[in-house]
Amino acid sequence: VVLPRGVGRLLGSLAGLLGGGAETVVRRVVDVFTAFPFLVMVIAIIAILGPGLTSMYVALTLAGWSAYARIARGEILVIKKAEYVQAARALGFSNLRIMFRHILPNIVTPAIIFAMSDIVLVILSTTSLSFLGLGVQPPTPEWGSMIAEGRPFIMTAWWLVTLPGMAIVLVGLGLSLLGDGLADVLRTEE
Repeated sequence: VVLPRGVGRLLGSLAGLLGGGAETVVRRVVDVFTAFPFLVMVIAIIAILGPGLTSMYVALTLAGWSAYARIARGEILVIKKAEYVQAARALGFSNLRIMFRHILPNIVTPAIIFAMSDIVLVILSTTSLSFLGLGVQPPTPEWGSMIAEGRPFIMTAWWLVTLPGMAIVLVGLGLSLLGDGLADVLRTEE
């Protein structure tokens, strides 16, 4: 989640701050990446690069950055019109100071809230890819590969499949609840 968030936030921020041609180019590239289903794009990229952990990181970054770019660009477009930014411009502050002191710190909250739900998506994606044999390769332990390896023994040793599956569900539920609580806390501070 860190890599797509960083790439998306950088490109979305540049598009929102610069506007004009840069914004148009970033918006079109985001539209192209958004047009493809997430998991299909990840599988296609891994098929090109080959299975493994590094390929999975690259694929998840390339497929996931566009959502962060849209969030950053949208937030910046709203914040640029805020009264405190207009006041900073009227006081003669430089564009860099306005960007780093007034605009960028205020786009953090929506990106953090989205990142919490995106972590759940990444966990499900990595376990799905490992289950299919495209992600983390054995003997490295990973929930998806554990489920795949335990599948032939489901009738005699049900816990080989059930326990990793329950771990995925519990971690996903916990992160979702953490994200909701974090969203409530961050929104009340604004």
